[in-house]
Amino acid sequence: MPESSLATLPDIGSPFIAGTRFDLVSVGYEGSEYVFRGSADAYGPGPGGLRVVGRADFATRLLVYRPVDDAAFNGTVWVEWLNVSGGLDASPDWLFTHTELMRRGAAWVGVSAQKIGVEGGGSLIGLASYGLMEVDPARYGALHHPGDRFSYDIYAQAGAAVGRASGTILDGLAVERVLAIGESQSAFRLTTYVNEIDPVTPVYDGFLVHARGRAAAPLDDEKEPAEALRGGPVLFGDDLRVPVLCVSSETDLMTLGYLDARQDDGDALVTWEIAGTAHGDMYTFVVGPMDSGTVPVEDLAAAWRPVSEVYGMGLDKLVNAGPQHYVMNAAVSQLDGWVASGTRPAASPRLAMRDGTFVTDDHGNVKGGIRTPHVDVPTAVLSGMGNSGHPVAYLCGTTTPFDAPKLYALYRSKDDYIDRFTAATDSAREGGFILADDAAEIIGIATLNAPF
Repeated sequence: MPESSLATLPDIGSPFIAGTRFDLVSVGYEGSEYVFRGSADAYGPGPGGLRVVGRADFATRLLVYRPVDDAAFNGTVWVEWLNVSGGLDASPDWLFTHTELMRRGAAWVGVSAQKIGVEGGGSLIGLASYGLMEVDPARYGALHHPGDRFSYDIYAQAGAAVGRASGTILDGLAVERVLAIGESQSAFRLTTYVNEIDPVTPVYDGFLVHARGRAAAPLDDEKEPAEALRGGPVLFGDDLRVPVLCVSSETDLMTLGYLDARQDDGDALVTWEIAGTAHGDMYTFVVGPMDSGTVPVEDLAAAWRPVSEVYGMGLDKLVNAGPQHYVMNAAVSQLDGWVASGTRPAASPRLAMRDGTFVTDDHGNVKGGIRTPHVDVPTAVLSGMGNSGHPVAYLCGTTTPFDAPKLYALYRSKDDYIDRFTAATDSAREGGFILADDAAEIIGIATLNAPF
């Protein structure tokens, strides 16, 4: 692995990232952005394993968030492979998990690992892409990315740099664990990284692979990005070096085809499948960007109410309002604990399948998987499929509210509903899939949004 270096970006403008919108300082965090440059290797198959097939210079960016108070840092740095499926750098796993990361005092690093995020180009889902260099030439004009076949080594070098902490605002902190995380297209690439790159460049202490599909990304960059959706099934190897937690929604299994790559847990592999969830949902689009962890529950409840238009994108049905955010909070907590102390995450049942389709209950919600009060004490059908009306709609799932006669057939009163919802929340917490710190918020939102 070649050497790399870090330098602060020009003090012009502000970091460009599709992520949270609240002020980090208001919640005891601070952020800095860096040019990350050096030479990266590209890999290809060779006798007995991988071999280096090319080397090129790169200059990309790292975005670093950390607690302002050194004493609040918990020793863990999460390094997210920024997602470029929509044609720009996005941080979906920071969005899904930031409330838990900040509660614990973890640091987070976003890596612009792929060319499209830096220089633009064709996106996975066909949306227009501009890249950092065009979005803000004054700030990012000196960046350069040689192509995605070098992305794996860029990501490895980023993890190594974070572990050293020197040259970043992490300098002086006692970094104990460096954990990799990535969602959707980034998870496709992390699947390849775990299987192919990690054995030869052991940098990360654990991996959270979130919302992967059937296939894994190629080592080269000779095909269009969408080809990653059409590849054959790729399983995680049975000789994983460090813990891997793989988390999937209903959309990921069915629409992205992860069902074909589904596998049993192993010594270093745990897989979670969450009932009632979609690849992108109300938390992704509406709640997460404004959820600083200090927002009044009344405002959170209003933001959780499902809509059919997000960011100007009109959809034919209401977006999924399922509980993935809360389960992902538990996922980062449990992977961190697994790496730190050896305590394995809770074992997840699989979503129920018959003849290649989900088995649903009498209300239309899928059976099996990780159970939450949202599906066990339902007021709607929560699905990872079935939306339309925009190119991203197939990832957004649906919420289909029950009508009044059905609600009153299920629950004697609002109090009856809340009592049962609270009991189901406690059950999910005891099972390890909802954190105690989130339980009161979940129940409070359900109380305010109960359709009675």
